[in-house]
Amino acid sequence: MSSNSAAVGSFTGFETTLEDPGILVVTFNVPERLNASTAPMKRDLVETLTQVQMDDRIRVVVFTGAGSAFWAGDDLSGKKPDRSNQTVPPIFGGHHDAVGTYNGLRVISQTVNTAVRNLDKLTIAAINGFAIQTGFSLALACDFRLAARSAKMGSATLRFGLLPDEGGQYLLVQHLGVAGAMDFMMRRRIVDGETAHDLGLVHEVVDDDQLMASTLTLAKELADGPQMAMRMLKRSIYLAAEQTWAHSLEDIAARTAVTDHHPDAIEGGRAFLEKREANFNAALDGREVPAVDHIPWAADD
Repeated sequence: MSSNSAAVGSFTGFETTLEDPGILVVTFNVPERLNASTAPMKRDLVETLTQVQMDDRIRVVVFTGAGSAFWAGDDLSGKKPDRSNQTVPPIFGGHHDAVGTYNGLRVISQTVNTAVRNLDKLTIAAINGFAIQTGFSLALACDFRLAARSAKMGSATLRFGLLPDEGGQYLLVQHLGVAGAMDFMMRRRIVDGETAHDLGLVHEVVDDDQLMASTLTLAKELADGPQMAMRMLKRSIYLAAEQTWAHSLEDIAARTAVTDHHPDAIEGGRAFLEKREANFNAALDGREVPAVDHIPWAADD
């Protein structure tokens, strides 16, 4: 697939590649620091995800890490970050006082997970090693999580007397409930892939050498699905977690009014009647789009 996309390239702390059919692989690539994050890395990541949202060539985003870590939290070494690949100008200031900390969290750190959750495209975390603090939260913000058996993941902020300030507490409550999140964070738990799977934190645990193959198999399955309907459903699922029954019905009805008349729905209906596999995403693939002239399953008056 052509990589002529602003979302593809080398950035601060990570690099991206585009695989068929529309799978963007984001690899955190500072293994000597366990891929620990910096403010420039986060800002480049938010900008990249903005490009992803607007790029029709990209259907699924995979996050993983180089070396022995997925993303081992924020860089606490005190060293100045490498800005050689930074795509946006630096912002000065930050944790110098309480207001600076508040501003830095709201406009830099917290925007990463917000950008992931706001993506219409589906996301997968391929957790290959240490996923701690901010890295763990990013994995929880993804729609799917696959973990290597040797992976180590947890919040761990209380080990430093700090808080999961990038939204980790919210994400863990969604996955574990209040009681489970309380136990996990207060007891500073770091769990391996198997335990994370048992707790329901990851969808699948695989042998270390099978992680990327399994992840790309899932990514291709998702990328071949009806993208319009899947993106609508993703948004509706997240909203349903916080809506009333009445609001969720209104939301899904409004979205269905769009998807029922989309070419993918026409193709899906025809494929069912013709007893064949549906071939979705004609417009994204540059193929002839089925004429939306009749919904195959709609009853005539």
